[in-house]
Amino acid sequence: MSSTSDDGRPPTSNKRNTAAIELYIGERIRIRRMQVGMSQDELGKILGVTFQQIQKYEKGANRVSAGRLYRIAEALECSIMLFFEGLDLVDAPTSTPFTQFVSSKDGVAIIEAMVRIRTQELRRTVIDIAEKLARALPTEPEAVAETETE
Repeated sequence: MSSTSDDGRPPTSNKRNTAAIELYIGERIRIRRMQVGMSQDELGKILGVTFQQIQKYEKGANRVSAGRLYRIAEALECSIMLFFEGLDLVDAPTSTPFTQFVSSKDGVAIIEAMVRIRTQELRRTVIDIAEKLARALPTEPEAVAETETE
């Protein structure tokens, strides 16, 4: 087995990288679905699958075929490339507390609220309050990883 591909780059495919990519794409699907206010059940009906299947896609448990990903992008009214933005195929991403939070209902809600705040000064005030609360309250690693599922 060669240590480089035909174009001289290192190979990028292995089971760990593939699983990380599936998880990354699933998180991006969940973020977009929540941005447009669509439930897993609604997306499932559009695609002709159960909401449980959508859950599996979003958690990276099941792979999303290219055709299905295209239909998901159509249903969520976005470019299919949205699901790949930020993806570095050489160093496949891993799920982090940050990406888990951003793909949660609370993460989407806070981002959408911040986007609606028009002034930099007011956004900074909200950030300062959140930072003060974060410092004042004890944090547990489990609390960061907890995200509300639908």
